[in-house]
Amino acid sequence: MLDIQEIREYLPHRYPFLLVDRVLELEEGESILAYKNITVNESIFQGHFPDYPIFPGVLIIEAMAQAAGILGFKTMNKKPADGSIYMFVGADKVRFKRQVIPGDQLMLEARIVTEKRGIWKFDCKAMVDDEFTASATILCADKGL
Repeated sequence: MLDIQEIREYLPHRYPFLLVDRVLELEEGESILAYKNITVNESIFQGHFPDYPIFPGVLIIEAMAQAAGILGFKTMNKKPADGSIYMFVGADKVRFKRQVIPGDQLMLEARIVTEKRGIWKFDCKAMVDDEFTASATILCADKGL
């Protein structure tokens, strides 16, 4: 549904911190399904860990938050170019089950739970090959620039 060029319109992140490669499904006001391809060429693997590369859990959380951010921007019909920025302000109920390694395709799901006074709550989940990888409740805030 959204390729990388369109994703860059909705997320202010750029290499090496843009963690959503493609959006497969998006229902405004409801949910998003996106993915991040994990390759051995990622700069993070130079230090985490060179002999046993594992994609860091904190970046899995960030990838889920970025997918949620796209959903929020699309739902509000806003873009960073409009003077709006979507800030990651919290994560609750974070759980990890499976390691993510080069060659994996990290599927990212987010569903809107609530929106109150510009604070959005999303239920997020990450999967690899239909195996549960991580989950979190992500909070984002819409901030004007």
